[in-house]
Amino acid sequence: MNETFESARKTTDTSGVVVRWIGYLFIGFFALCCLLPFLLVLGTSFTSESAIKHYGFNFWPKEFSTFAYKIVFENPELIIGSYVVTIVITLVGTTVGLLLVAMTGYALQRPDFLYRNKISFFIYFTTLFSGGLVPFYLLITQYLHLKDNYLAVLLPGLLSPFLIIMMKSFVRSIPHAITESAKIDGAGDFTIFLRLILPMTTPALATIGLFIALGYWNEWYNSMLFLSADMKYRPLQLFLYNVITSADFVRNSAASSNVQLRDVPLESMKMATAVVATGPVILFYPFVQRYFIKGITVGAVKG
Repeated sequence: MNETFESARKTTDTSGVVVRWIGYLFIGFFALCCLLPFLLVLGTSFTSESAIKHYGFNFWPKEFSTFAYKIVFENPELIIGSYVVTIVITLVGTTVGLLLVAMTGYALQRPDFLYRNKISFFIYFTTLFSGGLVPFYLLITQYLHLKDNYLAVLLPGLLSPFLIIMMKSFVRSIPHAITESAKIDGAGDFTIFLRLILPMTTPALATIGLFIALGYWNEWYNSMLFLSADMKYRPLQLFLYNVITSADFVRNSAASSNVQLRDVPLESMKMATAVVATGPVILFYPFVQRYFIKGITVGAVKG
């Protein structure tokens, strides 16, 4: 009997090792599939335009060239100013948006909040229907008078129904008895929220904060709508978009005039702008990765 038990245990251990290694191989393959496109973008950004036309896209530059980066950074003042504008908008928007989302999610899960279901319905309703672009544009420009104002980029991204629902699901995992005990001790709602709820929702805050920060960092559409070309410094994504558009326009104009402009590295410029735009995010992500994974997991289970 002992021999049978020992044999079964060894079989189980062997099966566990095999399953674990299969999982490692699958995750490694998936991570490699995520990493290879960025390496391709990075290698192509340092490749000359003639090499791209002749050899195509490669992980390692056939003809090393930094000409694309020289064009992107041709005016350092403008790109540094764009970086500053984007960083300020991202920091302010993430801080304020995180506070608003956390307060809204906390209030909507409170059993003693009378109108929580009705407000939750209105928040969810906005995910099904939208007012459209024209009313949104008129609201920002005609009623709020935020044309050529950075607030036109900042305000629309402060609150998101998805993030509110996610925060609500996470806060629901915190026992309501903690709030009741604090109230018995004389603590107010803001004291409970700041000193008890926020410290216990660190994974959710990191996850939601990353979503908000990525939204502001990659934002270019509202900037294109509400910030005119007369503004000296505009968000980074719009600045890089304009650089590529200008290069594309120059090449198309030259082609229509039968003029050869081989020195315009359009393809490598696209890759260089992608590296410039995503580089800071890639460097920042490892610091919040563990909170991000935990927040996503807990929010999914508790929701």
